Amino acid sequence: MGYGLLKGKRGIISGALNEQSIAWKVAELAHAEGARFVLTNAPVAMRMGEINGLAEKTGSEIIPADATNDTDLEALFSGSIEKLGGPVDFVLHSIGMSPNVRKGRTYDNLNYEWYKQTLDVSAISLHRMMQAAHKGNALAEGASVVALSYIAAQRVFPDYGDMADAKALLESITRSWGYRLGKEKNIRVNTISQSPTMTTAGSGIKGFDGFFGFAQEMSPLGNAPAEDCANYCITLFSDLTRFVTMQNLFHDGGFSSTGVTREVMAKFMQEE
Repeated sequence: MGYGLLKGKRGIISGALNEQSIAWKVAELAHAEGARFVLTNAPVAMRMGEINGLAEKTGSEIIPADATNDTDLEALFSGSIEKLGGPVDFVLHSIGMSPNVRKGRTYDNLNYEWYKQTLDVSAISLHRMMQAAHKGNALAEGASVVALSYIAAQRVFPDYGDMADAKALLESITRSWGYRLGKEKNIRVNTISQSPTMTTAGSGIKGFDGFFGFAQEMSPLGNAPAEDCANYCITLFSDLTRFVTMQNLFHDGGFSSTGVTREVMAKFMQEE
């Protein structure tokens, strides 16, 4: 049962591929909390996913858009205004992809054309979205923008490859737009640094089981599930967080603040 946190609000949710997706769960919760929104994803991702079923379930419109194509993004925001009846109150950026990671290229052997794609799809796309929204006056006063990140932006996780660079850039773009949009229209822009999560994108990373298991044992609360990340997104879309902006907010069960745990130490201690 919802609390009406987003009653009357309009939004755009990107990246919902299937029921495993955090964006999918955000859409379900936003609907339960009273929001109306447009779903969007790249045309190729939409052919792979099940977004039509989500749209039907939540009474949402779908506007396909390649997040690396400025014309598509301008059409996304103008179309959203038309379909929803006004500027949007929230945007979820849940977009990430690395050809280098997918194809097993290590960080010391990157294909630089693929590297550019990683940065464009996973980080610069947020800048493109915000620029298109800004130029089209598509964000309402006090709107909230949330992008999903990972702690590899601050710490080294060897198999995360060039996605770590993309997440660092994503967080920097968040701060820069957060300052400008906050001064202009009290718009908030934040990232959520989520635990390793069993999504289609996450599980495609080499050694993901190791990422997941290590974080689980290092986190006093355990890894945060996708559903709870969606709950966090909803609070950031709501009016309860009107003065939270330009932040990278860890949603990781305490992983980011834990030096070591007894469970991890036990794996290295010799029996007396």
